[in-house]
Amino acid sequence: MRQLAADLREKHPDDESFARAAFEWVRDEIRHSIDARDPRITLTASEVLAEGVGFCYAKSHLLVALLRAQGVPAGFCYQRLTDDGDAFVLHGLISVYLKDGWHRQDPRGNKPGVDARFSLGAERLAFAVGAPGEIDYPGVHAEPAAAVVSALSGATDALVLANGHLPAAL
Repeated sequence: MRQLAADLREKHPDDESFARAAFEWVRDEIRHSIDARDPRITLTASEVLAEGVGFCYAKSHLLVALLRAQGVPAGFCYQRLTDDGDAFVLHGLISVYLKDGWHRQDPRGNKPGVDARFSLGAERLAFAVGAPGEIDYPGVHAEPAAAVVSALSGATDALVLANGHLPAAL
């Protein structure tokens, strides 16, 4: 993980271009577990990098680790989202501190209907909060949410976990 961070930094010496490159690398090179239909569970940055797959949370863990490894302040953010208005799921993303402010970024991975982009202006997240009961949780967390760590640590199959067993709230 540290070698990847160093390689990206070498090609992108300023913090903003490095953060953009790290974001795009994680978004595009690490597959999202559900999109890939991949049952492997990853939690730590090194696991995500080694396996090349992870939930939004795990991808966020890798991106925060890459940024921090090169001295760029970053932390974890969360949204509570729904597809149907009845069931909710916690969605993980990150925030990076650049240009005197925190800017949320969503490395989930793009697919038809999802177009997340690195932005220090208007947010370009994978999902917008808007349905009743959805929440943009405030703040930037230094550590991953306990509910996320617990869910991923106790699981053996990502596809089973994704079928109604992901955390629904912080």
